[in-house]
Amino acid sequence: QVQLVESGGGLVQPGGSLRLSCAASRSIFSGYVMGWYRQTPGNQRELVASVTSRGSKNYPDSMKGRFTISRDNDKNTVDLQMNNLKPEDSAVYYCNFRDPYRSAFNYWGQGTQVTVSS
Repeated sequence: QVQLVESGGGLVQPGGSLRLSCAASRSIFSGYVMGWYRQTPGNQRELVASVTSRGSKNYPDSMKGRFTISRDNDKNTVDLQMNNLKPEDSAVYYCNFRDPYRSAFNYWGQGTQVTVSS
């Protein structure tokens, strides 16, 4: 079993920046897709960003230009740099590691709260 531990959440003013980090408890298959999702009360979890083992990145249109995902295969980590944050970015952010070919290998972190407020 792989444990994912997130860090970096907190309170930030609108227009500010935060960097989230996620580390796996042990070495994982480098072919995993790594990603960040977020969820607000009463809503479904939504994709924020993902990156494949080859470095191909995917962002929803609303995140493009403000969020940047990066991964380190040697350290089994994935980071999310968030700039120009808006109140609507407030949510619990979850990291995710998954094997794109084997659905049973799908791991989630415990979540970290991001609150954007003045």
